[in-house]
Amino acid sequence: MSTASAKTPVRDPEKSRARILQAARDEFARHGLGGARVDRIAKVAGLNKRMLYHYFGNKDDLFSAVLEANYAHKRDSEKALALEQLEPTEAIRQLIALTWNYYLQYPEFLTLLNSANLHQAKHLRQSREIRKMHTPFVSMIKGILDQGVAQKVFKPDVDPVQLYISIAGLSSFYLSNQHTLSAIFNRKLLAPAAKAQRLRHMTDVILSYLRA
Repeated sequence: MSTASAKTPVRDPEKSRARILQAARDEFARHGLGGARVDRIAKVAGLNKRMLYHYFGNKDDLFSAVLEANYAHKRDSEKALALEQLEPTEAIRQLIALTWNYYLQYPEFLTLLNSANLHQAKHLRQSREIRKMHTPFVSMIKGILDQGVAQKVFKPDVDPVQLYISIAGLSSFYLSNQHTLSAIFNRKLLAPAAKAQRLRHMTDVILSYLRA
């Protein structure tokens, strides 16, 4: 085959970015922002460091991109449920279940948040994309609450942001502290029965608070 007829591999920027983000997510989740190494990320992604810097700038920019991608994935999971089309109580029930099951399925999400908090969320504060994602999310929860008030099943004047922080906190604290809590209370907190019991408990707590 002549040199002229030989095909040069075509770089696919989207696939390259996706490989970098996946490798970076795992690296940041395992080692935190401080301990993560760009060399390892590039090696796992199958690219050289020059290309990584070309797509994402520096390590802090890459961490911001990983946070954005993971928040976007979580928001997409919530949108897929079309909660605003459900009866209000069922919508809240499904939001609680989704939040709980998402943290169980993607434990790296919580470790990424822990790392972001260690750096005082400076990467989140600088991200317009994350703020844009959460504005419609809060509006969706408010719409569900308003519908519940109109149907006289929810009490009025519930702050949608405070409500979601409570839902997320009830899940994330349990999972982030599973080892210490299991040791203290001598319980296997991630046994199937314990996880089912936790979801029922969280749902009862939130719906009891909302009930008119």
